[in-house]
Amino acid sequence: MEKLLNELSSQCKPAYSVKCDVEINAEIPENLKRKSNLGLPNVAENDLLRHFTNLSRRNYALSTVFYPLGSCTMKYNPLINERIAKIDAFNDIHPYQPVESMQGVLEIVYELEKDLCEIVGMDSFSLQQAAGAHGEFAGLLVIAKYFKSIKQKRTKIIVPDSAHGTNPASITFAGFEIVPLKSEADGSISLEKLKEVLIPEVAAMMLTVPNTLGVFEKNITEISKLVHDNGSLLYYDGANLNAVMGIVRPGDMGFDVMHINLHKTFSTPHGGGGPGSGPIGVKSFLGSFLPVPRIEKRKNKYVLNYRKSKSIGKMKAFFGNFSVILKAYVYVKALGGKGLKNVSKQAVLNANYMLAKFKDKINVPAGSRCMHEFVLSPKAILENDVRTLDVAKRLLDYGYYAPTVYFPLIVDEAIMIEPTETESKDTLDKFIDVVNKIILEEAIEDPQKLKNAPVNTPVTRLNEVEAARKPILKWQ
Repeated sequence: MEKLLNELSSQCKPAYSVKCDVEINAEIPENLKRKSNLGLPNVAENDLLRHFTNLSRRNYALSTVFYPLGSCTMKYNPLINERIAKIDAFNDIHPYQPVESMQGVLEIVYELEKDLCEIVGMDSFSLQQAAGAHGEFAGLLVIAKYFKSIKQKRTKIIVPDSAHGTNPASITFAGFEIVPLKSEADGSISLEKLKEVLIPEVAAMMLTVPNTLGVFEKNITEISKLVHDNGSLLYYDGANLNAVMGIVRPGDMGFDVMHINLHKTFSTPHGGGGPGSGPIGVKSFLGSFLPVPRIEKRKNKYVLNYRKSKSIGKMKAFFGNFSVILKAYVYVKALGGKGLKNVSKQAVLNANYMLAKFKDKINVPAGSRCMHEFVLSPKAILENDVRTLDVAKRLLDYGYYAPTVYFPLIVDEAIMIEPTETESKDTLDKFIDVVNKIILEEAIEDPQKLKNAPVNTPVTRLNEVEAARKPILKWQ
């Protein structure tokens, strides 16, 4: 893998070098120069080293502890990704330099687009988008431009109540109206309810398959036919692609547009709000609407084509978040088709193992089987005014990042858990034991312990309402 990437990076050269022959200090006006010393303290090297090491220990990272955040696929990020992303030839180039000097970068992006098309069954991809929600927005703009091109006025998008929270926001931001669709108890779609909302004004339906309860949409073929018979398009939210990759392709299910979270499915954890990457894929009849520039291969050269009259335009500067794209490229090439399929199989196996351990003790609203994630509802067990939030806070005392809570909204006191494919049975067993101890023992025997949690963290429980409304944005 490193040999391949070194070969590609050798085709990328810095556009220019910088040499400063003038003493910078001489260029600073006298009135701006400081008149006294900085007053920096003298610190022993050991003290400095310990200071920063101890600060790093306050960070929660996958390299130290299990991260069971449901719907976010916080999997292990292979270290080879980081090594390759730091190669100077990728870091020192400038996106405005001539394309002749960055053929390796363009080849990587071009090849990843083709690989993603094969993995998900689409015909064209754009890798510009900066995150999943950005990809949703771009996909909806493509849908809007398509219907405008065929002179149809369609203003509505159907979205289930089990959808990811970004779906309704993206719909509104793209200028469409939301048509809510009440889902069944397991988050699946009722065909009869769908028929009631499929009116001529509907441009598309957005679906997450498997859904947010970790259940595969059993009626997807029928749903696809109903939507297309209405002249509408089908949009695939790729947040849960981790469960089906290499097993079934969204394009084969009948989806016309989709986004992929490279920073979830293809190994780049996105803690701390970034960086993300949300490429969008489309069927052939929508390819001309994708953002510009399009990377094309002409003979043995890669070029940037801005001459796409039907395009929705530019969505982000340059090539998107290239470091994330590069890591995804490495991940795909390293695993190959068989490896990617094994990723999904292991993710589903891990989730079902955990579900089997919980289901006889804690309510699982969507049943006894799942895909890559599942949702618990301890509402019937919790007493003494103890809630899911208290369970989540108590998990912090045991050194675990809390799972997603209160989502999806259709489940009372929801706890959403996704183990991913990269965790061992031993890790899963330890986490299961802690969750059972908190919910089945501590919450009953000593509820105040949960109400006070966390007590072992550098910052104890916050007033979250106050923090959201009146945040303190400075240290002192």
